[in-house]
Amino acid sequence: MVTTLRISTTARTALLDVTGQVQQAVRESGIKNGICLIFVPHTTAGITINENADPDVKQDILTALDRLVPARGDYRHLEGNSPAHIKASLVGSSLAIPVEDGRLVLGTWQGITFCEFDGPRQRNLVVKILAG
Repeated sequence: MVTTLRISTTARTALLDVTGQVQQAVRESGIKNGICLIFVPHTTAGITINENADPDVKQDILTALDRLVPARGDYRHLEGNSPAHIKASLVGSSLAIPVEDGRLVLGTWQGITFCEFDGPRQRNLVVKILAG
């Protein structure tokens, strides 16, 4: 089963919790055990798993990425969004998460985070659940 989730972002950069939406897709698939594949089909956005309890973690990640890849730099890409491309490459565009008893297997504090680096935009998040 493949589901495409629509993600609306409202800022240039943002980290959004999508754990509930992905879990809903798993539930609707009816698959009890397998793998949940998540893919971001955009070159200026990404997906990651990290702490989902303290919102300061998300801000710390954005701050650290801004230090690593500043908005102004000696970039050659003419669109002006080179930092977004670089950040998306650092974070990655896909995840594979085990599914057991119809639930995502995540640690106590873990959540799935959509990473926007060139917003605001309407984005897609492709979720495929494989039985196994």
